[in-house]
Amino acid sequence: MRVLLVEDDKMIGEAIEQSLKDATYAVDWVRDGNTALTSLGCQHYDVVLLDLGLPKKDGLSVLRSIRSAGNDVAVLIITARDALDDRILGLDAGADDYLLKSFEMAELLARMRAVIRRKGGLAAPVLSNGVMSLDPSTHEVNLAGETTRLSKREFALLHALMIRPGAILSRSDIEDRIYGWNEEVESNAVEFLIHALRKKLGSHAIKNVRGVGWMVPQEK
Repeated sequence: MRVLLVEDDKMIGEAIEQSLKDATYAVDWVRDGNTALTSLGCQHYDVVLLDLGLPKKDGLSVLRSIRSAGNDVAVLIITARDALDDRILGLDAGADDYLLKSFEMAELLARMRAVIRRKGGLAAPVLSNGVMSLDPSTHEVNLAGETTRLSKREFALLHALMIRPGAILSRSDIEDRIYGWNEEVESNAVEFLIHALRKKLGSHAIKNVRGVGWMVPQEK
């Protein structure tokens, strides 16, 4: 999952960025509203973490611009503005959730998982393709009654595929979802991760569509 973090405070931004990377998210961090909109115009994101008190263009204006452009990306406001009117304005402008600083990272991660599920039309916290299930809160896969824990990168790749079983993702699609701007991507990184997942889960867990990409089959 790829996250756009929009936060102008250096200390807060660094802490959130590191915590998100530790939780296997690909993170792009920007510090003003104009750069946030530019980033959204050229990159797909699964979640935007949006501060309100931003330079150049405030967070509420950024949010309204996102929604007026027809972008339905999940937006979670993270701010110190705790007045009821501010919360109402943010939610009415199109935010999916509103979290007050200072917060625990565990809560932020849980709220992110929740808004991602809602955007994907999913009610259950565990992703499933009919025979295999993936728990985003524990990074564990259950297949044929056996539970397997995945590494951070393995989880990130399988999660990208399990969001929409049956949908094919190309190499560039997968790289966009699991690597941020400043992370070096080796040429065979995706193939290496898929090989590792197949070794753990079986050769049929991830299907290769020759010349197109990879998918997790939707099982009946």
